[in-house]
Amino acid sequence: MSIVDQITSINDAINTFVWVRIGLILLLGTGLITTVITKCFQITHLKHWWIKTIGSVFHKDTHKKLGKDSGSVSQFQALCTALAATIGTGNIAGVSAAICIGGPGAVFWMWIAAFLGMMTNFSENILGIYYRRRNDEGEWSGGAMYYLKDGLGSYKGCKKIGSFLAVLFSLFAILASFGIGNMGQINKITLNIESAFFSDIQATEIAGVSFVNWAIGFCLMIIGGFVIIGGLQRIAAFAEKVVPFMAVAYVIGSLIIMFIHIGSIGAMFSAIFKFAFGIKAVAGGAAGVAISQVITQGCKRGVFSNEAGLGSSVMVHSNSNVKEPVKQGLWGIFEVFADTMVVCTMTAIVVLSSGAIDLTTGLVKEGTDDATLVARAFGNIFGKPGEWFVAIAVLLFAFTTVLGWSHYGSKAVEYLFGVKGAKVYRIIFVLMMISGAIMTSSLAWDISDTFNGLMMIPNLIGVLSLTPLVIKLTNNYVERKINGKDIEPLLSYDPEIQKKYAPLVKEGEE
Repeated sequence: MSIVDQITSINDAINTFVWVRIGLILLLGTGLITTVITKCFQITHLKHWWIKTIGSVFHKDTHKKLGKDSGSVSQFQALCTALAATIGTGNIAGVSAAICIGGPGAVFWMWIAAFLGMMTNFSENILGIYYRRRNDEGEWSGGAMYYLKDGLGSYKGCKKIGSFLAVLFSLFAILASFGIGNMGQINKITLNIESAFFSDIQATEIAGVSFVNWAIGFCLMIIGGFVIIGGLQRIAAFAEKVVPFMAVAYVIGSLIIMFIHIGSIGAMFSAIFKFAFGIKAVAGGAAGVAISQVITQGCKRGVFSNEAGLGSSVMVHSNSNVKEPVKQGLWGIFEVFADTMVVCTMTAIVVLSSGAIDLTTGLVKEGTDDATLVARAFGNIFGKPGEWFVAIAVLLFAFTTVLGWSHYGSKAVEYLFGVKGAKVYRIIFVLMMISGAIMTSSLAWDISDTFNGLMMIPNLIGVLSLTPLVIKLTNNYVERKINGKDIEPLLSYDPEIQKKYAPLVKEGEE
């Protein structure tokens, strides 16, 4: 067995353990616990969080920085940057793969994972705001590493384990950022653009790689460098303009396909619920799909898409100008809703309307390629421009994911090596982008996927250990903002931040 084969075998074993045997149980369990302890906040206070998030999108305070806070971004920019990192290839290729492997029922479990994930993301975000602090340049820094060190670490006898888990989380986040958050996304962009626009061109090869790949990688590196080296402010400004446009354009395109197949909508949703608990084998040798496979594919792809539980998006939500931890938690609920309930559901409708899935048996028709299924579905309706549209959607989705993850990685590096280390990291991150365009081996992405999963274990340990604080912060917010009681707001673990912001919040400045 070669070294590559050995590494692949070891990585597969770790990946299976992290994602299937422990990860999904831990994720769903945490989501269920946070849903219960907040009294099903995502349902019982649906009107409130809806008004405070998407309902306030045209309110000026949602978009502006309060005061002269150069170390923060607006609430809407924080959401768009987080969505930039979460709305990626998983929303297109990931959903398609889940349905092809687990059947239409996988969509049902994607919804379940998202419903519970709303409160996991909510909990992560309020803890991120509560334990954040200013770095040497005056910028807010927050994330799982801080609530592990200062939250879990504040418990008797847990100081060392809190610090150890914080370091582990940071290391896994850095490693994942180069793979899933960088090279993997660039590779997907390159393959899709080459297939859609340059498939008929016989390009010259340089070092065994097509010149087209080199050119695409170089262009992405230059554009990415311009945005990433500028730091969070530039990333947030870019995301604020691109993310709403790309999400709305994709949803509109999907809705057109849905309306064209309006007569089949009932059958599509029927198949989603009908096959949520497995697909029986049919005559002719077609294999069935076990319920465990349906659940695994749905939940895993859902988490890949919205990242609730990984502790990644907390690092940008913590940069929000918001003073109220729960207020940013509400944006976390909406983030998962928009990513999975809206964008992923649209992709599912496109896939199920493509004709590649037999809605009566739930099985994939022979010869179906899940990697190109969405592009083919758009092509069936819009012709070649439909395939171009999907290629451009993948470009925008994946590229903004790269930008979002560059911030996550830089914050993890900052925790370990300081602000100067984060600046060096950004340069290395940009230079690594071109390698994603020219690499062909999938091993790098598989290993990065494992690191991505490894991030969530220390993060969820932190969230679960701090559930008493989540209850306390949520109840404090509900009593003040919903029930109208005049009590002291809980805003930060730091007495100075608490003292500075409490009077402002009582006066109505969230």
